[in-house]
Amino acid sequence: MIYYLITSHFRKYFSLIVFFFIISCGGWDPADVKDVPVNEGDRVKKNLAEGRGFQLFNKEKQGGVFQFASSNPLWRASLEIVDFIPLSSASYSGGLIVTDWYSQENDNDESIKITIRFLSNEIRPDSINVLIYKKNCKSYENCQTLNGDDEVKNELKLAILKRATLIEAANLAKK
Repeated sequence: MIYYLITSHFRKYFSLIVFFFIISCGGWDPADVKDVPVNEGDRVKKNLAEGRGFQLFNKEKQGGVFQFASSNPLWRASLEIVDFIPLSSASYSGGLIVTDWYSQENDNDESIKITIRFLSNEIRPDSINVLIYKKNCKSYENCQTLNGDDEVKNELKLAILKRATLIEAANLAKK
């Protein structure tokens, strides 16, 4: 008998607690019929455009253009132009080439570092960004790092673009 009383009270309170949890979730906001497209494909497109869904098997081909580093003329040209400087980092997927500090044999007080950022795969002046840093060291502890010459930066960028154009022309002649 006591078991029956405990379970019946528990059922009442449990159902009451569940009811309050359901109500406190923000309620139910039904959608207007005029806002929901009738066609299933249109509903899917609308939900995906609003960011409220995903597709497992996408029938439309989407995505970017992926190239290997050896087939990208800008990448190849950049590596060929800066091949006299040791590379610190080269990330094709990140679109970045960073050289190590380089100085000529007779001038140990001044060294340069080159960073090339790829903004596009197209051969255009705005598709790469070249940065040059100069480090002047009067002693081992007294070094100063500055941005490099704009003239040298522009010459390097022009050399990369010219070489990339020649590589692209050679690739088209092969085809």
